[in-house]
Amino acid sequence: MQYDVLREIGNIGAGNATTALSQMINAKIDMKVPNVELLEFKELSDIVGGAENLVVGILFTLEGQIDGMMMFMMDVDASRHLVNLLLGNTDENTSSEFTEMELSALNEIGNIIAGAYLSSLATLTNIVITSSVPYMAIDMAGAILSVPAIEFGKIGDKALLIETEFGDEIREVNGYFILIPTINSYGKILSSLGL
Repeated sequence: MQYDVLREIGNIGAGNATTALSQMINAKIDMKVPNVELLEFKELSDIVGGAENLVVGILFTLEGQIDGMMMFMMDVDASRHLVNLLLGNTDENTSSEFTEMELSALNEIGNIIAGAYLSSLATLTNIVITSSVPYMAIDMAGAILSVPAIEFGKIGDKALLIETEFGDEIREVNGYFILIPTINSYGKILSSLGL
């Protein structure tokens, strides 16, 4: 039952994030039903294409009534596609090198998507959640995922992974939300939902 509730939070959060992304790039974005799993840290890099897969990771620390971290990850190709859509790049630039402006746009995309997700979580649970300024990195998935694993590995080894596929008429991309609340915060989320 708790797992079903976490899955529903994932569905609503991902839906709101897709709507926010649609409005941001001023284009219709469709989303498939997200896949929601509670996984151990060591399993996460396999889900996002392997430890050596080059990804964009945007990390937020969470404070308020919930402590922990949230990360939004996409592979570099998916990130490039979203940046091209947002900036109206018609030549469909495929370079894995981003300009300053593109990095800023990418950071903003991550900020909007994660903000929409956190906002729906806060609304559903009636819990105050504030997030830090986003930290963005482009690196191998294993390196990026080592940050929350080191930080939170001492208090728990599980993360809530919400894998969602969204896209426009040109292509679909996978995005990964990884929510890593402290053990205490998991309890607060579940009890706020009456579980």
